[in-house]
Amino acid sequence: MLGLDEIIQTIRMIQDENLDIRTITLGISLRDCVDPDPEALCRKIYDKITDRAGRLVAVGEEIEREYGLPIVNKRIAVTPIALVVGDGDRNAYLAVARALDRAARDVGVNFLGGFSALVHKGFTRGDRTLIESIPAVLATTERVCASVNVATTKAGINMDAVYLMGRIIKETAALTAERDGIGCAKLVVFANAPEDNPFMAGAFHGVGEPECVLNVGVSGPGVVKNAVARMPDADLGTLAEQVKKMAFKVTRMGELVGRVAAARLGVPFGTVDLSLAPTPAVGDSVAEIIEAMGVEVCGAPGTTAALALLNDAVKKGGAMASSYVGGLSGAFIPVSEDAGMIRAVESGALGLDKLEAMTAVCSVGIDMVALPGDTTAETVAALIADEIAIGVINHKTTAVRVIPVPGKKEGDFVEFGGLLGRAPVMGVNRFGAVGFVCRGGRIPAPISSLNN
Repeated sequence: MLGLDEIIQTIRMIQDENLDIRTITLGISLRDCVDPDPEALCRKIYDKITDRAGRLVAVGEEIEREYGLPIVNKRIAVTPIALVVGDGDRNAYLAVARALDRAARDVGVNFLGGFSALVHKGFTRGDRTLIESIPAVLATTERVCASVNVATTKAGINMDAVYLMGRIIKETAALTAERDGIGCAKLVVFANAPEDNPFMAGAFHGVGEPECVLNVGVSGPGVVKNAVARMPDADLGTLAEQVKKMAFKVTRMGELVGRVAAARLGVPFGTVDLSLAPTPAVGDSVAEIIEAMGVEVCGAPGTTAALALLNDAVKKGGAMASSYVGGLSGAFIPVSEDAGMIRAVESGALGLDKLEAMTAVCSVGIDMVALPGDTTAETVAALIADEIAIGVINHKTTAVRVIPVPGKKEGDFVEFGGLLGRAPVMGVNRFGAVGFVCRGGRIPAPISSLNN
């Protein structure tokens, strides 16, 4: 039972430190919607989503009012669509994307994830058709998010898929050029993609998941930052203990909300994703946590070690506060969504190379990074390959969400708005890797994968 001091502390965290539940995400299996007739398939998909998720937003708002705890987003994740549409043609995939978008709009969620394919060992015809349709889908829908898993530690890296995704990202940017390539903000390339990730744009409802499940993504960078700032003279071990305590409190709120929401929706409670998810709001920054630890500017020497401490402490504290943890769980470092990261890029302290090093010890990868518009598809593919290799070798999830902004150059800014924030266009190494990425084939799995 919560004591009075804990209640007061929680109120302060909500009012002054940006504590919120970043998302409740309802996962819905669409495997029973499979139908060779595209029109019937779309009807089944729409009907199932609107039936199962019809009360999701209302339930979230009820909980917000009753508990006084903001739930920023209510979202949906569905079975990877390549598994549902199968060998359907491009028109079938576009029709399904429109049905998903209509369903998301009609139930009131801001994003629906799962226009996805899993191609870490190779493509089916349906996989390739889905991937080729991604640019048109993201240009013509508002709420649909796409993801492609191109590698796992067990399978290695599908470099044909990596190269293809470089081209798809460039095409998506071109088709949404009038909005600074924002379609790419809804597209993630994964290694070791989790099946229960509640965060967009990479969420999908994996084949090992139940019929429906409610997953929660917590937040809380502001809470952790203020806790660290109050301990300027503490040694790093003591600091880690304090981060663990704050992560415990933040996660406990997520567990409470998740269980209540699942019960009211009549679905199982799944997992809490422990990830610290920053926003453009002042004081809600992972970069500022690193700086509060004593690193002058995020990106300076010491940044990777500080981020490793933070990520580990968040996992340890959060794991003790929840029955089931999942998703990505750690600390996100999306550049455009973190005011501290933006300042670090502007100051010259943080570049792509340092950002890549940081991803070896955090939750995701090169996330919400704006690139010059003339960055080639081959260079984008090489960036993806580097980041994916970190995930494969280190047995962790990594991801790439980059936006080659048409017409922009290094040093320019783009405004995406909302949680997507504003992005400084980051410089890219002027030397290329065309000969490498064009070789294709599959990079074999590391020897450490042979652990059966």
